[in-house]
Amino acid sequence: MTSGLFRSAAVLGLLAAVGPLAIDIYLPALPAIEADLDAGIASTQMTLTAFFLTFGLSQMVYGPLSDQIGRKLPLYGGLVLFILGSISCALSPTIEWLIASRLLQGVGAAVVMVIPRAIIRDMYTGYQATRLMALVMLVISVSPMLAPLAGTGIIAIGGWQAIFYFLAGAAVLSLIVTDRALPETLAPEDRVPVNTRSLFAGLKVLLADPLFMGLTLIGGCGMASFFVFIASAPFVYTGHFGLSGVEFSLAFAVNAIGFFASSQIAAQLGQRFGMTRVIVYAVTGFVLIELALLALTLSGYGVLPVVMFFLFCGNACLGLVIPSTMVLALDHHGKIAGLASSLGGTLQMIAGGLMIAAASPFFDGTVTPLVAAITFCAVAAFTLMKLLGIGKETPTKAAGA
Repeated sequence: MTSGLFRSAAVLGLLAAVGPLAIDIYLPALPAIEADLDAGIASTQMTLTAFFLTFGLSQMVYGPLSDQIGRKLPLYGGLVLFILGSISCALSPTIEWLIASRLLQGVGAAVVMVIPRAIIRDMYTGYQATRLMALVMLVISVSPMLAPLAGTGIIAIGGWQAIFYFLAGAAVLSLIVTDRALPETLAPEDRVPVNTRSLFAGLKVLLADPLFMGLTLIGGCGMASFFVFIASAPFVYTGHFGLSGVEFSLAFAVNAIGFFASSQIAAQLGQRFGMTRVIVYAVTGFVLIELALLALTLSGYGVLPVVMFFLFCGNACLGLVIPSTMVLALDHHGKIAGLASSLGGTLQMIAGGLMIAAASPFFDGTVTPLVAAITFCAVAAFTLMKLLGIGKETPTKAAGA
């Protein structure tokens, strides 16, 4: 079973990494795109917002569709759309064209976010599901550690357009992996016909489940903090702190290591203490760390080493929160795992996109708006946890024990 778990993690991780790769490898190109297409910072950040919004909304299509026709066919369709969107991005003559192309790219990328999570739920629940989710996160974590550095190298060779040709090639490889190495995990007898009535019935069940909604929104706040960092870090690190493209890539990788390392022990901690308890402590740690960073920044101590250290620690907390909330939110909804995964992913992506849009008017190129926005996300996650009573009532099953 262990070898099968690792094989599944490798295949699903490579697929799921396509979406984050389309974000992380592209980050060093943002200042070059701003200059080359004669666009302001806000317009350039809109290429990220556009991607996140369609990346989230499209999950509402792929999840129910995969519940009806199986997991593999939607993967094929989404990857083809991603390839077309990537090529269109590379050919963009204006910022408006690039934004529209990123919309299409986001529609395609959504498939590799929602369906791998549903596949995990098809195969495992509880501790084993958390372990597989953490292993998938391990593969995905390579993206923020190495992708910006790879993006810097690709830009040096072929300009920012070459990044999108590279992404198209990565999606072609994913198509081959899907066809050759990924089995269909949803048996025909387990498929759920999708119609308006069943869709709304499933949504009603999910939206009325306080545990599902609470965990999804808490994870969404964590994801939103990532997105704000992703959208602002290239400008803050290179402009405010004066880092080169390579130095920014290395600094970005350091910030990702905390998330990657802690995500690998989420399953073990969840099995020992209960996943709900792990989430409560991790969210509490996240908000305390970010409040401390905001206080230091406002006091004039927001220098690069301080910012990187506290972001590292905050991301370590999120490495426990995000995989645990994903698994626990789906745990009691196996019959509509695709729809549940879609709704969860949609809410989280929309939260991230809206947070970027809300923070953009306050962004002045310094570190303070970035830290303030991340702290806002942390406070929101902690407040939701308290308002919804996460951790007060933790049935044995829900706690993952």
